[in-house]
Amino acid sequence: QVQLVESGGGLVQPGGSLSLSCAASENIFNFNAMGWYRQAPGKERELVATINVGGITNYADFAKGRFTISRDNAENTVYLQMGSLKPEDTAVYYCNARLLSKSNWGQGTQVTVSS
Repeated sequence: QVQLVESGGGLVQPGGSLSLSCAASENIFNFNAMGWYRQAPGKERELVATINVGGITNYADFAKGRFTISRDNAENTVYLQMGSLKPEDTAVYYCNARLLSKSNWGQGTQVTVSS
């Protein structure tokens, strides 16, 4: 089973930027899509962005124009660049690797947006 390790979370002020990384233990070409999801306290986990094996991206409405997902196939790493952060972006961010109907998850990284 693939291991996904997220990093880059932390505390940032409103309006600031943060970059998350997700390192996979195997070739990410093995998966139909890689993605980022988030879960805020008391809320369900929600999609942030995905990128498929062809590089096509998909974003949640709240992420459009502020977040960018990318992948480095040589490094088996997926990134999420976040800008113009808001307090409501505070959540645990999870990396996801999907093959058909099977999803693999990382342990998550906390992002807190607060002054």
